[in-house]
Amino acid sequence: MLVAAVVLVPRLFHHGTHHVVVPLRAPRPPARATRLVVDVAGAVRTPGLHRFAAGARIADAVAAAGGATRQADLSLVNLAAPLADGEQVVVPVRGAAAAAGGGAGSPTAPLDLNTATVEQLDALPGIGPTTAQKIVDYRQAHGPFRTVDELDAVPGIGPARIAQLKGLVIP
Repeated sequence: MLVAAVVLVPRLFHHGTHHVVVPLRAPRPPARATRLVVDVAGAVRTPGLHRFAAGARIADAVAAAGGATRQADLSLVNLAAPLADGEQVVVPVRGAAAAAGGGAGSPTAPLDLNTATVEQLDALPGIGPTTAQKIVDYRQAHGPFRTVDELDAVPGIGPARIAQLKGLVIP
């Protein structure tokens, strides 16, 4: 700052003309925090829309919804997964996965790709334990799936497999 003053002061008084002093660094616009809006549903005390800062996790969504009820089966929820704007987080009721066909999903109760366990994914047609683990690893590394078609980015899953899974899984 002292160097700038030494350089600029003589120029300010040069020949009696006025000079505009330009700051060395332009001011930054205020940082705008990214807000996520997430629908929390299922076995929570206060279901509905909740707002979060970027980087929030599913555990934060469950807590913001008043926590899980006694009937909740949190073992089916990946509480460490990051939240995505517009996502719905569903906390299942204990026994609901078994009633829906062992948790493998069905046309009436599709499996949520963002909360499914390796065991649940393994039960899907054409998905073995290795591919199921790849889906979970991809989800943990890249965040929640927004569409079923995003499964194409998981090694070992192509268009034919995605077509087979449509209706059985949801993002």
